[in-house]
Amino acid sequence: MKYDVTVIGSGPGGYVAAIRCAQLGLKTAIIEKNATLGGTCLNVGCIPSKALLDSSEHYHNAHKTFKEHGIQLDNLKVDMNQMIDRKAKVVEENVKGIDFLMKKNKIDVLAGYGSFINANTIQVTATDGSTSEVQTDKTIIATGSVPNIPEAFNFDGKRIISSTEALEIREVPKRMIVVGGGVIGMELGSVFGRLGTEIEVVEYMERIIPTMDKDCSKQLQRSLKGLGFKFHLKHLVKSVKNTGKSVVVEVQKRDSDEVFEIKADYCLVSIGRKAFTDKLGLEQIGVTTDERGRIDVDAHLQTNVPGVFAIGDVVKGAMLAHKAEEEGVFVAEFIAGQKPHINYDLIPGVVYTWPEVAAVGHTEEALKKAGIPYKAGKFPFKALGRARASMDTDGMVKVLAHKETDEILGVHMVGARTADMIAEAVAVMEFRGSAEDVARICHAHPTYTEAFKEAALDATGKRALHM
Repeated sequence: MKYDVTVIGSGPGGYVAAIRCAQLGLKTAIIEKNATLGGTCLNVGCIPSKALLDSSEHYHNAHKTFKEHGIQLDNLKVDMNQMIDRKAKVVEENVKGIDFLMKKNKIDVLAGYGSFINANTIQVTATDGSTSEVQTDKTIIATGSVPNIPEAFNFDGKRIISSTEALEIREVPKRMIVVGGGVIGMELGSVFGRLGTEIEVVEYMERIIPTMDKDCSKQLQRSLKGLGFKFHLKHLVKSVKNTGKSVVVEVQKRDSDEVFEIKADYCLVSIGRKAFTDKLGLEQIGVTTDERGRIDVDAHLQTNVPGVFAIGDVVKGAMLAHKAEEEGVFVAEFIAGQKPHINYDLIPGVVYTWPEVAAVGHTEEALKKAGIPYKAGKFPFKALGRARASMDTDGMVKVLAHKETDEILGVHMVGARTADMIAEAVAVMEFRGSAEDVARICHAHPTYTEAFKEAALDATGKRALHM
């Protein structure tokens, strides 16, 4: 077959790129090595983890807060089999949705590993070993990432696990060690922490979610401590051993000889992900990669080989599904002769714990380092009527605005529904709005979004109305 565009990988970046290419009139194919479409996000990442986060939060509320709401329950218990089965059904429904979109947009789906023979010829190797060839004018590499697990961790997928295996645990472990205080570790740790598992976090840096604003880190850590989390910050893992029915992790305090052991039922290794480029045959066509194995691209996301593009987790930047989607649309439109644009400074980041953490733009630390004059405004959720009504008073909103122009430079939120609230901040910042702009916009009462308005009021120098 001959295609205008062939996409390798069907995650959010890949399937969105394919859809946009098809919408623009390009004959398009998508190659996927797995049995289902959707990549990591839909199958073993974003979607299943959020399904379990919601299920575990329902249980946690029933266990901890329903009584205060006037709801009495007897014999409350966790049915992990049902919880995992529901998660699987959610994944199945989403995957079917992608199948439908491929058919609707007349995109050919080719099953197997895609590898380059030359810049315009791709070999597809099916699971049974059979091969076929595809001719293509343009190619978009969207093969995503995989968990980064060093050999020293003795990963076995049984007691020493990654996020993939954590999504299939059909029991409530008594204890779990989470290595890595980033987004994945905190989200999956929350799933089991809400169900009653004792969670111990080992993090090399001095705080959790270290890439986000320091105030967000402090607030989330405080909330997770309330859930029973124990943190070993500024510590590193020396060794991990599966002893059969448990796991032993040897931990060393950073900048010290102090070493101790932690025992648990499972050790979840969540220290990041790495670009997945296996079997692509990049060397066949001379595509270059950086020291971390990520594919080198230019401002148009084109590799050093003309006509070959790369998006999502295989290139530099935040490993986020929505970033990959934006890049997929960008490349499709560029190939079609349009002039698309992505503002990488305004791609929001979210941690789906409870309270949620959401942010966009510069952190306070980054502004200080860059010497940019700024002013900060804050508003706590405990002063918010809607948060009191729902008993979700953990959290705050921080608005950072330029000291001279009042343009909003960063927004950082911790609290209920901040994953949805952050979109308002992104929209305002895309149009280079000011703190006063937000402060003068009428927000419905009572809502969580009022916290954004109040923080913006505080940033303008005017006192927040409800604090």
